[in-house]
Amino acid sequence: AVATAAATRLLAPLLPEPLDHVLLQADLTAVAPGPLHRPLAETLGVLAEVESKGGATVYRFTPASVRRALDAGRSAADLHAFLAEHSRTPVPQPLAYLIDDVARRHGHLRVGAASAYVRCDDDALLNEILADKRAAGLRLRRLAPTVLAAQADPATLLEGLRAMGFAPAAESAEGDVLITRAHAHRTPPRTAPEPVPDGPPVPDATLLAAAIRAIKAGDLAATAPRKPGPADPSGTETPLPGGELPRTGSAETLATVQAAVLTGQALWIGYVNAEGAASQRVIAPVRVEGGFVTAYDHTADEVRTFALHRITGVAELAGEEDEDG
Repeated sequence: AVATAAATRLLAPLLPEPLDHVLLQADLTAVAPGPLHRPLAETLGVLAEVESKGGATVYRFTPASVRRALDAGRSAADLHAFLAEHSRTPVPQPLAYLIDDVARRHGHLRVGAASAYVRCDDDALLNEILADKRAAGLRLRRLAPTVLAAQADPATLLEGLRAMGFAPAAESAEGDVLITRAHAHRTPPRTAPEPVPDGPPVPDATLLAAAIRAIKAGDLAATAPRKPGPADPSGTETPLPGGELPRTGSAETLATVQAAVLTGQALWIGYVNAEGAASQRVIAPVRVEGGFVTAYDHTADEVRTFALHRITGVAELAGEEDEDG
């Protein structure tokens, strides 16, 4: 600090003295014949544009520069007083007209931020909303006799007005009333499955055993005759593909399927799906619970779940016991 003060004292005689005035001209310019005092230079830099520099600096006044000074909080009267105080020449009439013209139009248009709005032809109703203490959280402000602006988003504004006992309707950016469907549900976005770093999971031993039994049962299904049943009173054996599966009751069906889970026996079943289509299948039951049987379906070559009440009949396949033995 001491060195800086000393350098300033040494350089002061060599530098020109700062000026506190400019020369205004009729072509909307001002000439500073030397360096200006800092406050004067800063204010003039806001009010005018620097057009040229050198031994003398030329400033030009434009509508944009005057508007910039008004945006900075100066009024037209402040600008007139500033120029009259710091000019060695009279303020030119074109410059005074420029300042008054820009000031007259300045601020007629207002730009602000609002998240939502409320409009109503009944200004008394809007007065009631503004006077309600429950509307304080919505941060409402009157823009016109029939328009209120809010800092809350449209959904929050709707809920807030409804909680106050009003029945507002939402509208689009074009002014059309938005129609929402009742009980409309959207499927939540699906997330991609997480990769398995250690490769595919080890197959369930029970399902593997069921698959082996189903394959063996499928081999038998093409050639093995089925056991005589109520639909075959003669006692002769009928080939599986052309035979008719006997109907069994729910208790008998459940008992047969549970026994097949324990013994590993493959079954021949009749099944009716949800659309009412009937089919015959060769299955290897794996588990029975909750009214459903999980089995390897050889017909579809995959593990499936069957509803017990849709099984119309069940019979054991003949010949598999001998092969196992």
